[in-house]
Amino acid sequence: MAMSTALWSFALVVGLLTLTPGLDTALILRTSALGRRGRAWGVVLGIQTGTLLWGALTSLGVTALLTASHLAYTTLRWVGAAYLVWMGIRMLRDTFRGLPAPDAHDSALLAGTDSVGAGWRQGTLTNLLNPKMGAFYVAVLPQFIPVGASHFTMGLLLTTVHILIGLIWSAVLIGFARVLHGWLRKPRARRLLDRITGTVIAAFGVRLALGD
Repeated sequence: MAMSTALWSFALVVGLLTLTPGLDTALILRTSALGRRGRAWGVVLGIQTGTLLWGALTSLGVTALLTASHLAYTTLRWVGAAYLVWMGIRMLRDTFRGLPAPDAHDSALLAGTDSVGAGWRQGTLTNLLNPKMGAFYVAVLPQFIPVGASHFTMGLLLTTVHILIGLIWSAVLIGFARVLHGWLRKPRARRLLDRITGTVIAAFGVRLALGD
């Protein structure tokens, strides 16, 4: 397989994966739609940081150990599932504690909760605690490395393609969410969004725990 063919073929595979609605999409849309644009980009950068680490570790052969060790994979799966379920339940719980006044919400945003760093930590943890990302890279990445090419160099190049596609799609999501920002300034709308997002995140965690 020629390098150009490998790059285009891999871009098609990860492009379809990126466009499929999932946990990352829910987090980015929810964070951006609430007006936390800085934090939303932090989430995006965190997710892509996790992708870079998975790609680098796969290229080094480290994540092959994860898939080879049932105990290691199961442990990471349960830790990731617990984190996601906790995040989803906390989000759902907060919607039943009463609706914040619009002024209070705006003040919170101005006080510094719109943090790129906080979003980055959330995005990175969410990505790294998902062992299916590691399993995907171990199973798929080697298939697109041409014979004779450096596994590490080519692996990082393919991972970069994945990251660029992810950044472009995330920019589209954030732009779309900005259209909804006016509607989501209403407390009831924010509560509805948090309940939907919390349910999606918690359900993803349960699905991960069950190994589906």
